[in-house]
Amino acid sequence: MTRNNTRPPSQRQLRVGEEIRHALAGIFMRGDLHDPDLAGIPITVTEVRTGPDLKSATAYVMPLGGGEEPAVLAALRRATPYLRGQLAREVSLKFTPSLRFELDRSFAEAKRIDGLLRDINDGAPGEDGGNGA
Repeated sequence: MTRNNTRPPSQRQLRVGEEIRHALAGIFMRGDLHDPDLAGIPITVTEVRTGPDLKSATAYVMPLGGGEEPAVLAALRRATPYLRGQLAREVSLKFTPSLRFELDRSFAEAKRIDGLLRDINDGAPGEDGGNGA
């Protein structure tokens, strides 16, 4: 039996996700990670979504400059236990959620949609009605 999870996140889920996002951004900004794949690469945490029980969280990240996405994602997944420990020190919750990292594809999707809209506009008739008269 599969459950259809169509309910929007609760206010508590949104607040906790935002707290986790701020804490992770601070950890990345301080450069607490000593992984060579993460050295010198600024990472943006765009969103954190928590589960209904607040025991799991998915962090959507994007390395600035792109290109290094697979290596950065693999390094973050290796550093997950360390990051969870740091998160436990910074965010006051009954349980520290398990972390999962995913690349944020929204920027690529927005760029693709923008390109499609530009293509449509380039092929549209001009202001004169397109009859060329």
